[in-house]
Amino acid sequence: MKLTYIYHSGFILAGKEFSILFDYYRDTPEQTVLEHFLKRPGQLYVLASHAHPDHFNPVILDWKAERPDIRYIFSEDIRDAGLACYHNAVFLKKGEDWNDNTLKVQAFGSTDIGISFLLDIKDKRIFHAGDLNNWHWQEESTPEEIREAEEHYRQELNTLRQYTDYVDLALFPVDPRLGQDYMRGAQEFITCIHTHHFAPMHFWEKYEKANAFGPQVKAHNGEFIPITRPGESIELNF
Repeated sequence: MKLTYIYHSGFILAGKEFSILFDYYRDTPEQTVLEHFLKRPGQLYVLASHAHPDHFNPVILDWKAERPDIRYIFSEDIRDAGLACYHNAVFLKKGEDWNDNTLKVQAFGSTDIGISFLLDIKDKRIFHAGDLNNWHWQEESTPEEIREAEEHYRQELNTLRQYTDYVDLALFPVDPRLGQDYMRGAQEFITCIHTHHFAPMHFWEKYEKANAFGPQVKAHNGEFIPITRPGESIELNF
């Protein structure tokens, strides 16, 4: 499989017979999505974890005109926000799942709105966190706010771990805006869930900060996927 970074939390995961686009916000300068993803043979899937505009761009619904076979799998909060209708997509909430002959998608929780995605495809297990993270600002949050954020996050991690103790690939926030603890949620994730490959996301243009998490992944016997620009691709040695 090949993983291509689009922007922010957006990725394409592509195999011989399928392509999956996660959390589309905007295209690359080379228009990787419009010029390659939408023209690629095989089944196309578009997943959106929640309604925040940096994770869901309504333009994706227009792509149905070009690719009538496209399959949309969204968090139900996107429907509830009036951004898509029942006939547009499959809508999932935490604890629900969907599958066809190629892909199984299970919805797990978030510490913001929406869901996270666990995918099983071609005997590989992929996790896209959406906005699941240990969201607290050590320099700004009160001790009570920090405890609440950590408790919520650990509850969601424990729910995931009850189902699986490993993933072949995790796409997970490493967001420098959180300040000194910006790697904490990712560290807790790879400690709780054995992660064979890890790619950072939700870091905007802070590539160096996001890639600084690499040694932590290696210390847990995982392979870190550094990201340096939109449109960058890597062949995964699954």
